[in-house]
Amino acid sequence: MDRKTTSLIALIAAILFCGLPGLCGLCSGPIFILVGLIPGSDIDIFGSSTPRAALITGVVDLFLSIVFIAVPVLVWYFLIRKQSSKDEVIDYQGDVPEDF
Repeated sequence: MDRKTTSLIALIAAILFCGLPGLCGLCSGPIFILVGLIPGSDIDIFGSSTPRAALITGVVDLFLSIVFIAVPVLVWYFLIRKQSSKDEVIDYQGDVPEDF
């Protein structure tokens, strides 16, 4: 396989294994935060019934979601994006100027 095919497979794997769970975390994080802010709510997070546990879980979930979403973006940036012009081979198909 060539480099482009390998890069595309890496990008698809990063989207499936990092991007999609990150989007799910973006949905659940604010829900934990909102539940932690509702007075008198029935909270049970890992055996703790304090609102502080829900708030901390929501904030950590949001942070990890942002990190997980950044992984496919970084994979795309470093592997898929077009390389700089100094790496490309220029094929000139015309007359060469006199002063060249």
